[in-house]
Amino acid sequence: MGRLALICGHALLGDEPSGDLVVVSTPFGTVNLIDRGNHLVLQRHGLGTYRTAAAINHRANIAALREAGCDRALAICSVGGLREDLGVGTVVCPDDFIALQLGLSFSELALGERVPGFDLGWRDRVLELWRRHVREPIVETGTYWQAIGPRFETPAEIRLIASFADVVGMTLASECVLAGELSIGYAAICIVDNLANGVGGTPLAREDFEVGKALNRRRVTAALERLLGPLGGAA
Repeated sequence: MGRLALICGHALLGDEPSGDLVVVSTPFGTVNLIDRGNHLVLQRHGLGTYRTAAAINHRANIAALREAGCDRALAICSVGGLREDLGVGTVVCPDDFIALQLGLSFSELALGERVPGFDLGWRDRVLELWRRHVREPIVETGTYWQAIGPRFETPAEIRLIASFADVVGMTLASECVLAGELSIGYAAICIVDNLANGVGGTPLAREDFEVGKALNRRRVTAALERLLGPLGGAA
């Protein structure tokens, strides 16, 4: 059995999460991981630095996880809620995504011509252990829309996106597609840090996003403390 990877952003762990540094070289670039014993941590925006969503080297990140022996990944994603009932603090485990603009693969050959999606068995396992060990409620289905970033969306864009999706972010689909190519099971837990721009008739301010992240950090960290032990030993 391979290792578990926790993929997350600065909203959860900051610039320098605790653990032992592991430097992994890949054909796509060098990636710094953090070894925490029963799992590895990938800070998707970089360690000791910060790359915006549009500048993340997803191929290097996912290739590094495979090189480090990971066969499954749990991604923690900050998202905007596209409906008023998906307010700040809502936790969603998406079962589908939309990323029509995404042309990302490890190969220009037939490897990239595959049907993408979450690893359903791994996703079921994550949900099973969440129900068993975590008290926080979780929305067990939903569609994630990946925007290009790094900017947030306009109200008109959000009205369009909300017709087809439940939450919006900038990273999940890229990770999921590439993880699938390398046979890394991928599932995600999304935390709503803000209502998307214009939802509920309210314009989005950068300050709202930062406040939401701060409010959610302690709750998500506590949930992961209860979840990662069982997940790290899950088949």
